[in-house]
Amino acid sequence: MDLRIGMRIGNGYDIHRLVSDRPLILGGINIPHEMGLLGHSDADALTHAIMDAMLGALSLGDIGHYFPPTDPQWKGADSLKLLAQVNALIQEKGWCIGNLDTVIVAERPKIKPHIAAMRDRLAAVLQISPDQIGIKATTNEKLDAIGREEGIAAYTVALLVKSSESSKKGES
Repeated sequence: MDLRIGMRIGNGYDIHRLVSDRPLILGGINIPHEMGLLGHSDADALTHAIMDAMLGALSLGDIGHYFPPTDPQWKGADSLKLLAQVNALIQEKGWCIGNLDTVIVAERPKIKPHIAAMRDRLAAVLQISPDQIGIKATTNEKLDAIGREEGIAAYTVALLVKSSESSKKGES
């Protein structure tokens, strides 16, 4: 019995510590805040979670496999450029994004005023419509490290669909 179907689902998660003297970048948008996320790249936790969800949907590992933090070429990297590479990889495999659903967990700053800009920026990089990207924001109600404003986390679910060109060729 052939169980291959034209849809794959992946999930992604990322968390980064908040520190002073770093920009706060989420979804490719520089958000005004007195602290930013610490990481080898630009530490864009939302974009990292999206990449992991996309890669996971096709059993391709995680972003650390493709962009290891031990490799100096990724120091300070723009996560949107990495996202474009991950998107190209899934397209090469014959898949495209059906939709992304994300949640950002942060006590501060308020994320809601930046959601439209994040959706637009991510959609442009992924070559999809902004309405294919859901971004929600919540707090952790002052609980744990995120609640103490020590970090920001992001969760993503990605639905990938077989691209129409590869479906016509009978690829799996």
